[in-house]
Amino acid sequence: MQNTATPTHCPYCALQCGMNLTPAPDGTVEVSERADFPVNRGALCGKGRTAPAVLSSRVRLTSPLVRSGGTLVPATWDEALDRIAEGLSRTRAEHGPDACGVFGGGGLTNEKAYTLGKFARVVLGTSQIDYNGRFCMSSAAAGGMKAFGLDRGLPFPLEDIPKSGCVILVGSNLAETMPPSLRFFTELRENGGTLIVIDPRRTKTAEQADLHLMPRPGTDLALALGLLHLVVAEGLVDEEYVRERTAGWEDARAAAMAHWPEYVERITGVPVPQLRETVRMFCEPESAMVLTARGPEQQSKGTDTVSAWINLCLATGRAGRPYSGYGCLTGQGNGQGGREHGQKADQLPGYRKLDDPAARAHVAEVWGVDPDSLPGPGRSAYELLDALGTDIRSLLLMGSNPVVSAPHAAHIEERIKSLDFLAVCDVVLSETAALADVVLPVTQWAEETGTTTNLEGRVLLRRQAITAPDGIRSDLEVMHELADRLGVEKGFPTDPEEVFEELRRASAGGPADYSGITYRRLAEENGVFWPCPTEDTVVHPGTPRLFLDRFATPDGRARFVPVSHRAIAEEPDEEYPVLLTTGRVVAQYQSGAQTRRVDELNAAAPGPFVELHPRLAERLGAAEGDPLAVVSRRGRAVAPARITLGIRPDTVFMPFHWHGEGRANTITNPALDPTSRMPEFKACAVRVEAVER
Repeated sequence: MQNTATPTHCPYCALQCGMNLTPAPDGTVEVSERADFPVNRGALCGKGRTAPAVLSSRVRLTSPLVRSGGTLVPATWDEALDRIAEGLSRTRAEHGPDACGVFGGGGLTNEKAYTLGKFARVVLGTSQIDYNGRFCMSSAAAGGMKAFGLDRGLPFPLEDIPKSGCVILVGSNLAETMPPSLRFFTELRENGGTLIVIDPRRTKTAEQADLHLMPRPGTDLALALGLLHLVVAEGLVDEEYVRERTAGWEDARAAAMAHWPEYVERITGVPVPQLRETVRMFCEPESAMVLTARGPEQQSKGTDTVSAWINLCLATGRAGRPYSGYGCLTGQGNGQGGREHGQKADQLPGYRKLDDPAARAHVAEVWGVDPDSLPGPGRSAYELLDALGTDIRSLLLMGSNPVVSAPHAAHIEERIKSLDFLAVCDVVLSETAALADVVLPVTQWAEETGTTTNLEGRVLLRRQAITAPDGIRSDLEVMHELADRLGVEKGFPTDPEEVFEELRRASAGGPADYSGITYRRLAEENGVFWPCPTEDTVVHPGTPRLFLDRFATPDGRARFVPVSHRAIAEEPDEEYPVLLTTGRVVAQYQSGAQTRRVDELNAAAPGPFVELHPRLAERLGAAEGDPLAVVSRRGRAVAPARITLGIRPDTVFMPFHWHGEGRANTITNPALDPTSRMPEFKACAVRVEAVER
């Protein structure tokens, strides 16, 4: 590659910040600002600035590994690929195709996610495929589908936020999870708008708010219903909008009216005056938004909680209008695109449903197979992982680290160990890869070209900036080689643009229609918002703003969904009297498989901790830095105390980026939302104990 700057995008969160990469003479890669990209306008967080550190052979995998005598040893590519093909073939022959599982990731490019779904269904013939995005955005997706008939994280670009009159930010600490986005909220306030943050912790984001509500974890549903009750009681419903653009209001209204303010205060701990002030601030301006993140979504009632917040937007006429609406702050780098093109258990490319005969026929024609040969929907992510070693005997895993990221993680680690065969494709030797029978070293963001779709629904082109070291292959090459070994010689190209061209055809006419998007357009236009059904930029330039004329339902009306408060799956009791909630810190990302290998990031966030209120610390006799054990019905995690007034006295917080004794997901609850199948990461009953060292 030439030593010139290549415009591309960050490998981490769903902002997909623009950056320039330049190879340096010493073999390193320099990151510089790319001010032309509107999402970050040149700004980068520490993770983005240090992302090239993971390109170093000092931290990344450089050779295939196979298990021999209980340890992983270097092997040739042919030996490793043959071993995987043999393992998967043996499982299919002995137990049937559904005994082969496939687990993907929200960081895979659209091309990889598309090919992985095709590989599972066409080559393996298995229904057992899902991905770690099920742990991140699935409740918001389910709520959006119910209300609007379409799921796109944000139905408007981020640049609309500063033009709104009020934003309610529910369960998001974006100052740490996606720092460059904070400028949009700063500009909101500079423009005279107001910011309301709802979080049980006084986070860096909450410190920026005009009003901060601190509800008890797991009570966001009751809070949203209480606000809607007040909207009705105070005559603030937009009756004309409700009549002309929605359906189902009366049932939703009746459900909300059962949640009067004093009752909601008892459930949530949020004082009635704060509830009333929230309604005033939200309803007073001409425009307003509600943005949710993992806080309200990662619950066993996450879909209903999202529906309640959407109901608030609909009742006040805040959806499908300029600078207003409901949106989800998607977390993972390609969390949006990853759930659109087929690596989710129930979906085909273009966000088509796997159980829809017309969708099956369309995609089967593109793939050149019989529609009846395509398996039906399979298990969701946690259910798939829970079935490992029993119903599912072999697993192909790409771009995920469930040993750290899955709830009830010690149990999932044991399920993975019980497999007959495990193959992992990754950049580094993650905790999950370390358990594999075969590990394949694959290219990463700067070493390959491909597309991602950010939290706005903006499809982007990541460009190759450097050549991968010898011995590294792309995931597309891996799937091509495995398909060939498993008897499918065609249909799995290795060129990402060729894959994208097929993806365009497969998505054509679907809810997430990419058929008008090309690599050329992505390069020239700095990304294109889907849906985009034609290449003609005059006829259809893409869709930055959804629902301005109609919603994506058969009659064009948004749907109210009547919901009522219910408790979390595991309420505190005498044995486990405290609530645990989990989240991220600014210097680490997701399971930490990559960021924990960057010296600068480890210096900023070297390990886990237990955040607790001084009142709880006093009861435990704990001082700052003392080791504390957080114990649930599933296990025990130990980490140093971090004492702060910025958390509720009945709650403790742990970040989830680490393995070992401080692994927060050892103790989290795998209780699933009945619709989205999202686990309840954000609230479970624990006790906290001082630890003698």
